[in-house]
Amino acid sequence: MKAYVFPGQGAQFTGMGKDLYENSDLAKEMFEKANEILGFRITDIMFEGTADQLKETKVTQPAVFLHSVILAKTIGDFKPEMVAGHSLGEFSALVANGTLAFEDALKLVSQRAMAMQKACEIKPSTMAAVLGLEDAIVEQVCNQIDGVVVAANYNCPGQLVISGETSAVEKACEALKEAGAKRALLLPVGGAFHSPMMEPAREELAAAIEATTFNQPICPVYQNVTASAVSNPEEIKKNLIVQLTAPVRWTQSVQQMIADGATSFTEVGPGKVLVGLIKKIDKDADTHSA
Repeated sequence: MKAYVFPGQGAQFTGMGKDLYENSDLAKEMFEKANEILGFRITDIMFEGTADQLKETKVTQPAVFLHSVILAKTIGDFKPEMVAGHSLGEFSALVANGTLAFEDALKLVSQRAMAMQKACEIKPSTMAAVLGLEDAIVEQVCNQIDGVVVAANYNCPGQLVISGETSAVEKACEALKEAGAKRALLLPVGGAFHSPMMEPAREELAAAIEATTFNQPICPVYQNVTASAVSNPEEIKKNLIVQLTAPVRWTQSVQQMIADGATSFTEVGPGKVLVGLIKKIDKDADTHSA
């Protein structure tokens, strides 16, 4: 079974999507439609902007989403039998499997970015990558720290990202190093994604998601929150709302896809981060970049 996976924030690069725009009429049409929906020319920033301009929240999330979705639309033989996306990438996956219309998903991604930005400004918060420790030990250490700090991204065995209040994350990093972590380092992010700190954003996004039409998908999506195959539009909607404050169970999602019969994984979008993670989850996995 063919699985297609879609990257999240952090995969952006200057010049992303430019070749698609120049070589495909459909891609050009979709990019121009996106400029119209967003109310600014995101294509100018994607194709010619600096790394700093691309890092702006209102740009990053729609840019990665657009690159992934438009690339998927231009793949000749695109017939997914299962899909998954890492964090933001779940929205790309939901367009790929027909749950969301392109325009609706883009509006949601834009609203999600703005809501997350606002939530980041309420209280200093951050994320940190923890390398070389078992998940259970990381969870245990986080539970013992005063303040908000939780496991946020289960990326692959031995690589977990924690998230929460800046002071609590810093304390957790020290404790994790003492517990044997090879590294525990703060990440250059705007705030504590996939943690309780995103509650204001979750509430804001929930209203937008509830007002959006979710269709019956052509194949299941393995959602971040459950790490299992979901095909019921109402269930997909509910998990997408919870996603902002819940961890991304990427390791578990890939393991479940393999258990359910995935024979190849194709990463669709900027970069090759997910292909790398999948190889660390299962060294025998057949992986490709679109």
